[in-house]
Amino acid sequence: MRSPVHFLTIEEYLKFELESDIRHEYVDGEIFAMAGASEEHNLIAINIIALLRPHLRGTPCRAFVSDMKVKIKVQKADIFYYPDLLVTCDPNDKEKYFKTRPTLIVEVLSNSTKNTDKREKRINYQSIESLQEYVLVSQEEIKVEVYHRDTQGNWLLEILGKDDELSLNSIGLSLTMADIYEDAINV
Repeated sequence: MRSPVHFLTIEEYLKFELESDIRHEYVDGEIFAMAGASEEHNLIAINIIALLRPHLRGTPCRAFVSDMKVKIKVQKADIFYYPDLLVTCDPNDKEKYFKTRPTLIVEVLSNSTKNTDKREKRINYQSIESLQEYVLVSQEEIKVEVYHRDTQGNWLLEILGKDDELSLNSIGLSLTMADIYEDAINV
């Protein structure tokens, strides 16, 4: 016999997250526990944020790591995700525990989350009007998938490998694969 699902309001979820020892994503009233990350995952995220932060200094843009949520409204559903990295450049994006107007989102792919990151999250993130780039970084191989929004609002996919450079046009920063994968994977 199935047990009933208890749906949380946004207010209940946000209060629950403040008191919880683990992070949960929220999709239309249901919560889902987040898994821990590998050493490679952490190193890749640290490498990217270490280059983003000084680059953004003196601009209206701010970079956040995996403890900052992104709130999305898709049709009638409210969703909160924890991307690995996000950048918001909108001075009105002032919520303390979540952002609603990211310019750039980066996810480091894990075996347990890569299908969700590539399908569900990609589609939902791309519905955010302010988002210009969605970047998926593999931790298994030197491979970066970049979804760029063009001037007509269409999303274009660019797949990068070992000899390529990641151009984050939304914030005017380029990263080499050596920058991204330092100490995580031999480039």
